Amino acid sequence: MSAGTQVHANLTEEQVREISGDLDEPEWLLETRLEALEALDELEMPDVIRTPGRDWTNLHELDFESLVDPLNAAEDKDQVGPEDAEVLPWAEAVQDHEDLLKEHFGSIVDPQENYLTALSTALFSTGTVIYVPEGVDAEDVTVRTEQNSRSLFNYTLVVTEESSSVTILERQSTGQEADEQYYSGVVEVAAGENSYVQYGSLQNLSEEAYNFTVKRGVADTYATIDWIEGNLGTQLTKTEVSTTLSGDSSETQIVGAFYGHNDQHFDLDAKVWHRAEHTTADLVTRGVTDDVARSVYEGVQDVGQDAWDTSSYQRENTLMLSDESEADASPKLIINNHDTEASHSATVGQIDQEDLFYMTSRGVDPRAARNMLVEGFFVPVLEEIDVDELREDLEELIGTRLRERA
Repeated sequence: MSAGTQVHANLTEEQVREISGDLDEPEWLLETRLEALEALDELEMPDVIRTPGRDWTNLHELDFESLVDPLNAAEDKDQVGPEDAEVLPWAEAVQDHEDLLKEHFGSIVDPQENYLTALSTALFSTGTVIYVPEGVDAEDVTVRTEQNSRSLFNYTLVVTEESSSVTILERQSTGQEADEQYYSGVVEVAAGENSYVQYGSLQNLSEEAYNFTVKRGVADTYATIDWIEGNLGTQLTKTEVSTTLSGDSSETQIVGAFYGHNDQHFDLDAKVWHRAEHTTADLVTRGVTDDVARSVYEGVQDVGQDAWDTSSYQRENTLMLSDESEADASPKLIINNHDTEASHSATVGQIDQEDLFYMTSRGVDPRAARNMLVEGFFVPVLEEIDVDELREDLEELIGTRLRERA
């Protein structure tokens, strides 16, 4: 493990056994947890985004000694879905679908990939399993998590069988606030042949919180995984959203929106791995930084040797509302197959003064004109959101933040 990382000194095997025992988990799952715990001493922190001459995010400053309290997890969780699909709390899924969990748990996100994934694997005490049987169309699945403890480790598994579909809204917010909090979320999506998954997530945790999330999916033949991620809360967010297109004619879209103010810091990854023929990907991210907030974005489109007839597109735009805020973007294309149509672009800038002048010269108040331009900046992202509640909530939160701006 890298020097400088503060490990929770009191984290013990007995604590992990207690968490697993409270959930009545089978022996194989307990062993997975214990192996992750044992690996902590040897694992590095997740890779951070680097631009020439600068590491944007320092995860080693996280004080796990004070942040992580594994046996005192508290939350209010609401898990709702239609009758044809199963939306189960983790403890129920362990009892009802052990074979499903044994097949998929840790198959997409390696529990020992890095220090934080191992920490989450060892300590997660809450979670949701969403299982959609063959041919079922499941709309309006919602998972709302309100954190009421110093630390909370959450796991979500989504499995869709052939020719099924599901639309999911996940929300994270803070209920009872501590001085500082830590939220960790791991999401794995296994999309079966010809199935469709749209996974929308809105993170609005306390601005005293730290947030680490990784959301990854694998799409089978003719399957589609669409991700929508909104980030407005926390003082530090490190997040990755990615899809592996492993089946022919599979597709993915990754849509992101963020708004940082005060001294918030967002470290955002969006990645797609083309590993089959006739695959399509579209990555769209738009964000705002204000005050002394910072954002850094890395988008990767990786086209494998066997990914014939690939289409892959990426666009990232960041709008800075103050001279003191910072933003950078690092879009990357890795192409190992010549039968590929791909593009990537990224921009960082401020509000167009000509647009602002045009509006104010026609009688629009300067503050209102600026807010309208910012709201319009997010429209290309908002138009991609199928879940009305997610789109409306994101619009409202952005509008509220703009109105509160000094």
